[in-house]
Amino acid sequence: MAVPETPARSRELWAQLGKFETALRTACKTPSPIKSYSPAKRALFLTKDSNNKTFTGWDVDERLHEVESQFKVMKEAMSLSLTDRKTLEDAVDLAKTRDERVRSSKEIQDLRSKLGSEQQDLNLALLGKDREIQALKSELEALRSDLDREQTIKGSLEQKITEMSTTSMTLEDRNRALRAQIDFLESDSKQQSDSFADMEARLQEAVKAAEDARQKLIKEETERRVLFNKYQELKGNIRVMCRVRPVLDASEGDEAKILFPDVKTSTQIDVTGPEEKSSLGHANRKLMPFEFDRVFSPEVHNEEIFGEISQLVQSALDGYNVCIFCYGQTGSGKTYTMSSADGMIPRATHMIYETVTKLKEKSWTYTMEGSFVEVYNEDLNDLLTPAKEAEGKKKLEIRHDDARKQTTVLNCKSVSLDSADTVEMMLRQAQNNRSVAATKANERSSRSHSVFILKLVGENAATQERCEGTLNLVDLAGSERLKHSGAEGDRMKETQNINKSLACLGDVIEALGRGSGHVPYRNSKLTHLLQYSLGGNSKTLMFVMVSPLEAHLKETLTSLRFATKVHNTHIGTAKSTKKLKERLSES
Repeated sequence: MAVPETPARSRELWAQLGKFETALRTACKTPSPIKSYSPAKRALFLTKDSNNKTFTGWDVDERLHEVESQFKVMKEAMSLSLTDRKTLEDAVDLAKTRDERVRSSKEIQDLRSKLGSEQQDLNLALLGKDREIQALKSELEALRSDLDREQTIKGSLEQKITEMSTTSMTLEDRNRALRAQIDFLESDSKQQSDSFADMEARLQEAVKAAEDARQKLIKEETERRVLFNKYQELKGNIRVMCRVRPVLDASEGDEAKILFPDVKTSTQIDVTGPEEKSSLGHANRKLMPFEFDRVFSPEVHNEEIFGEISQLVQSALDGYNVCIFCYGQTGSGKTYTMSSADGMIPRATHMIYETVTKLKEKSWTYTMEGSFVEVYNEDLNDLLTPAKEAEGKKKLEIRHDDARKQTTVLNCKSVSLDSADTVEMMLRQAQNNRSVAATKANERSSRSHSVFILKLVGENAATQERCEGTLNLVDLAGSERLKHSGAEGDRMKETQNINKSLACLGDVIEALGRGSGHVPYRNSKLTHLLQYSLGGNSKTLMFVMVSPLEAHLKETLTSLRFATKVHNTHIGTAKSTKKLKERLSES
């Protein structure tokens, strides 16, 4: 460390000290002008009685004053010296602190360098370990791949061993059979010839028996269709069944008095009519009996009901036009009976698929196409086309083929039905697009007639027969009185059109029952669409749906009277559209 330089004040101080020393020495060497006296006689201390003359006069020539001035200067110089000394000490301390800092900084720098070097070594070691880990991972993946490959090879080898074992057993069996055949061939030639002749004869008999059985099966199927149709004719080509829905909740109101007296055949329903006053003023209620082909009480489920109509579904497969429709007041359960998850439409399609599968054994193959339309305010709408897409399309038109007794709806979407799931999806889509609105009579009332049209075309490869049948499943809109429903505006117009089309349906059935030369099919879009399913060449079933509530009693009696009118109607004998392929091609 360098020694700090001496400040200028210090030099001045040393100079003044030198002057002061010189002055002191000069004063001591200068003799006093007073005579000296004997030291023995001189007093030690100066008193008031002392003779001042015996003492040296220091103040002579103002030397004492000069000494004091010099002492004062020396004192100031000493003060300056002390200040400079402190300054020097501070400088020394600062220098020492600076040296310590420099030394500490150097030590820190050395430590940092050492630490950086060690960290670099550690990083290098870490990189080395990472490379080792990656190498080990790669080796592990390679080992796993080898293991998987070996396991695959092992499985393949085991499978081959199994196959070879099976093949070996098969070869052993063939070997034994060949040995037996060789032994047989090596036996007597006459015995061999007789055996072959016997086997040939038995084979021919088996082929003939199979052909006879096939022809018998085809004949029995034809006879079954004839007998089945005759059985249906005996029941009547137009049949009426009645169903009473259960009470859904006690809040719906009081129940009407409805009885089912015919327990064995279930063909009668007795309804106690509204209160009437006689001429004498007595109030009474009449019991009104109604009889139909079948009456279903509220406890009966859709499964049992379908068991009654399944024979008509079979008729559609046999080449007949079949129409099944639900009639009744709004809220009586028509849509539930026809279009619910286990309603008549899903059950009919499932039955058709099952029957078609079985008929393949009898050389019958079928193609099925379905469409779904509604009659809303005397207009036809395609329920398989959303309203937004239908806006730009042409209107639906009804076309009849008198030769084939078939009806076609132009510009209507038709879906090929190759599975039951397709039918269920079509039903959901149609239900979403159907016109539904609320009235006082029913919170969710169908405001249109929906018609599910299923066309069935069957061909028999053995007999060259071809048949075309149509199954129409109709969910009619709810019939209701304007006074009871409280309909206004658009709802009133809908109600008027619904009641008009239902009245036209009644007129058509009445005209068919009378055998009238003119049947007013064209008075309504509904009857015009169902022309070939209501006439003499078809089979018709009407469900009259009845509400069990006292509040709906008048509508219930109206529905039952209309159903009785239909039940008493005879519309002739149904005819099948079955033809031979050759005859069909000639026409």
